Amino acid sequence: MRNSVLLAAFLCSACNVTVTDANDSQPAQEAAKAGNDAAAQMAAKNAAYDFEVVPEQTPKQPNRILMAQVALDRWGFSPGVLDGKDGMSYKAALRGFQEAHDLPVTGEFDQKTANMLLEGEARPTTYLVKIPADFARGPFFTIPKGLNEQASLPALTYRNLMEKLAERFHTTPEALVALNSPTTKVEAGATIRVPAIDNQPVAQIKGDERGWGETLASLGVAKDQPQADHIVVDKSEGLLKVYNAANRMIAQFPVTTGSQHDPLPIGEWTIKGVSRNPDFHYNPDLFWDASSKDEKAVLKPGPNGPVGVVWIDLSKDHYGIHGTPEPQTIGRTESHGCIRLTNWDAARLAQMVKTGVKAKFQA
Repeated sequence: MRNSVLLAAFLCSACNVTVTDANDSQPAQEAAKAGNDAAAQMAAKNAAYDFEVVPEQTPKQPNRILMAQVALDRWGFSPGVLDGKDGMSYKAALRGFQEAHDLPVTGEFDQKTANMLLEGEARPTTYLVKIPADFARGPFFTIPKGLNEQASLPALTYRNLMEKLAERFHTTPEALVALNSPTTKVEAGATIRVPAIDNQPVAQIKGDERGWGETLASLGVAKDQPQADHIVVDKSEGLLKVYNAANRMIAQFPVTTGSQHDPLPIGEWTIKGVSRNPDFHYNPDLFWDASSKDEKAVLKPGPNGPVGVVWIDLSKDHYGIHGTPEPQTIGRTESHGCIRLTNWDAARLAQMVKTGVKAKFQA
């Protein structure tokens, strides 16, 4: 199969313990061991997402559109998948960036936009990276189509390493094939060319029982993001725009919004909460296209689940903002009324919003 072919952190522990007698030294030794164990565990977690950049004697000349896409992604004005192709999401990202930075809104990667977008950046558009062994380990599962069948899996993980790599670098398996040779191996220790999306350390988050810090690292998304005052979802544009308290746009993401059967609920709503790496409670009664044989079920978390890696709950019952297992379909297919983003954009948005943030949906 083509996709199967294409393709430490430092542990520093300094414990200065003064031993006075056996009773005093034992707790100190235990505390030091616990500290060492915790540091070792964190180092191992980070190593799984630490892609080593391989130096190149003759760096590859960048595709100009991909150059702009990677820079837009870094700024938080997402073009969707990074594929080097001119399209609606790419032009919308340029317009959003131009609007937010008081530039002429042309939707083109013109000189004024390039000067602002690339200012101070000596970073490459793509680079060669070595695939970490732990990242390549999986687990990977074949994902059945039916939701009841999906409920039998222990997690809705990626199907294969190629898909996992693609999401880490905000692209698709097909785009990775185009950046490389079809004979390039995809395995632990292999070298592959990817869009230049930087490594992120595993965030240490209090009460993180579902591994959200690792999810962020696996998607190349930083924990710290600018905070939203309110968001606007525009159906006609297919965009979700994030604004700060000064009503200045600080981020923009392409989205899929509703369908004829389940239209986008126009109006003003409120974010009730954010569920990261959520279980999905499937109720076929809420899906017009569900099979008559389907039953209620609980699906385990994972990027290939129906809502991807995050569910942002809205004050409108049964409606939310969430990720998707198929990032290439954003803006091109219908949803069941909810607002879908790529997993990496949904994860970024989840770090920008909180309970009480207003959400306006407009036609």
